[in-house]
Amino acid sequence: MIKPGKQQVFGIKDQDSFKQTTLQVFQYQAQNCAVYKAFIDSLKLHPANVQSVEQIPFLPVEFFKNHKVVSSNEADEVVFTSSGTTGMITSRHHVTDVSWYEESFRKAFALFYGDIKDYTVLALLPAYLEREGSSLIYMAQDLIIQSGDDESGFYLYNHHELYAKLQQQKEAGKPTLLIGVTFALLDFVDTYPIDFPELIVMETGGMKGRRKEMIREELHATLCAGFGVNAIHSEYGMTELLSQAYSKGEGIFNCPPWMKIITRDTNDPFTLVGTGKTGGINIIDLANINSCSFIATQDLGRVFADNSFEVIGRFDNSDIRGCNLLIA
Repeated sequence: MIKPGKQQVFGIKDQDSFKQTTLQVFQYQAQNCAVYKAFIDSLKLHPANVQSVEQIPFLPVEFFKNHKVVSSNEADEVVFTSSGTTGMITSRHHVTDVSWYEESFRKAFALFYGDIKDYTVLALLPAYLEREGSSLIYMAQDLIIQSGDDESGFYLYNHHELYAKLQQQKEAGKPTLLIGVTFALLDFVDTYPIDFPELIVMETGGMKGRRKEMIREELHATLCAGFGVNAIHSEYGMTELLSQAYSKGEGIFNCPPWMKIITRDTNDPFTLVGTGKTGGINIIDLANINSCSFIATQDLGRVFADNSFEVIGRFDNSDIRGCNLLIA
């Protein structure tokens, strides 16, 4: 089976081309990803019998903690690692061609937000900056560079400098995007509330044990008041993915055309649930061409008729990763 190229994957325009490419990727990975092939074999499933997207089995995300999930013989260009507390086994995503990741997040950002060069990009990601292997830092750094704006940059715990920068951006009327890990955004508005209605605040999830968990409505209300904005944007991604979904408010996410969310029965992982019903989140991420594009996560959510979705929590028996969204 021939591996689909970037032009095919990122050129998906409709459901038909998505289905065709998805089935092609499945057949390719069923042959070339040893871990996924062994998983399929354990299910007594013959890949040739998979004729629809609904028949594709999803690899449990935990496999990324103990196996090298790759569909390529090429050497790693980068290994992304998940965050975790001391002693916790973290996920490792071996990326043999990082240009797939770059094209995925660049095209997705342009799709949802327009030209990155129109923005000043500020990143408040202290916990991620303080460790190696964060895919979020890789993306944020690239967006900062792609913005071509000398005012763009990272902030650690220097909240006073960030406050001054936001005031400067507000006065200049420059479109500004602030990407922040949740606990850091809350810490910031505790001390430096600001009224900046035009600011785009994008939270990436994660309390990391720094603050008490909050339901999404409470969290977003606190951040809206603290930044003087009408809505809080969110990014849904994880170490094991090379694509992200985005929400422009109310916790409702949309995927780029090469990514799709499907929900499964919480008691039977091989049974899918219908529109509007709560289930475990399965993700198709065709940018994961060189690892595995079909991942069963430990997140719970609902998919709506227009293919948008919301994340409403996590399975009780799963460990809490740094990138998880808050219980809602």
